Formats: sequence, structure tokens, C-alpha cells
Amino acid sequence: MPYFLKFLIISILVFWAIRALIRLIFPVMLKKAFSNMQNQTGGQQYQHQQQRSSKPEGSISIDYMPKKEKKGNADKLGDFVDYEEVK
Repeated sequence: MPYFLKFLIISILVFWAIRALIRLIFPVMLKKAFSNMQNQTGGQQYQHQQQRSSKPEGSISIDYMPKKEKKGNADKLGDFVDYEEVK
């Protein structure tokens, strides 16, 4: 029985120590990760602003033109059903 009690006390102490370390280390790791993400997005925004500022003011550029669908026969639109209003 003393071995079980000794094991139980050591297990609780180890669990408590790991939990305390995680509470100390995890916030530091999160701050570092968020600052890295913020630096990356800040750099991308700066590059995007530089690209926009390289064009002279008043110039127009079109980045994307959607494809126009050809308008053809009404047969391709589907079936049309006449209806009567019921009162």
C-alpha cells in the first residue's frame, strides 16, 4: 500500500508541475505566434500599398473581367408554364 500512496503523490506533483509550466509557457508562445502573423500581414499590406502607389493618380486598371455569357435561343432557358390566378 505505501507504494501506491507514493506513486499517487508523485503523480499529482508531476501533473501539477506540468500544468504550472503550461500556464507559463503557453501565453508566451501565443504572443509570439500572433506577433509573427501580425508582422506577416503588415508586410503584405505594405507591399500592396506600394503596388497601388506605383500607378499615377487618375489611371484606371482592370484586374479581372468576367466572361460574358452568350445570349442565345429561348429554348435553352427551360420550360415555361402558363398559370391562372385562382381566387
